[in-house]
Amino acid sequence: MTQLSPEDQMNLNSGIAAFESKHFANAMQLLSPLAEKGEPDAQYRCAIMQQNGLLGATHTAKAYELMEKAAHQGHPMAQHGVGFMYMEGECTDKDIEKAIYWFEKAADQGLQGSLVTLGMIYQDGNGIQKDEAKAQEYLKRAGFEP
Repeated sequence: MTQLSPEDQMNLNSGIAAFESKHFANAMQLLSPLAEKGEPDAQYRCAIMQQNGLLGATHTAKAYELMEKAAHQGHPMAQHGVGFMYMEGECTDKDIEKAIYWFEKAADQGLQGSLVTLGMIYQDGNGIQKDEAKAQEYLKRAGFEP
C-alpha cells in the first residue's frame, strides 16, 4: 500500500471511527473504496462487516478475499482472522495447517489471542497431534505461566 492521500487518510480515520461506534453503513461507505485500493486496515474491517453480516446478508467469499489480502500485507488481526476462518471452516475450507500458519504469523507480531489459540490447538490436539510442550511454550509467550 502506498502512502495515503490526506483525503484517504481522513476517510480511513472516519471509517474506523464509524466501525468502532457500530455505524456500519457509514463505515462501509468510507472504507470500501480504500479496501479496493489495498489499504489493509480498511480491508480488515470490511471483511469483518461482510463475514458477520453487519450490513444485512453475509458475503463469505468477499470476507475471505479481503481478510486474506490484509493478512498478506502483515495486518496481525487479519492474520488471526484468516487463521480463525481456516480453523473453523468459516468462509473457506477447514484446514488446521493453514490455520496454524496464519496464527503463527500473528503470534510472531505479538498478538496474544493467536498465542493463546495456538496453545489451545496443541493442548487439545485440535486437528493435529497433541504437543503439551509446544502448547506450554505458546501459552507462556502469551503471558500464562503453567
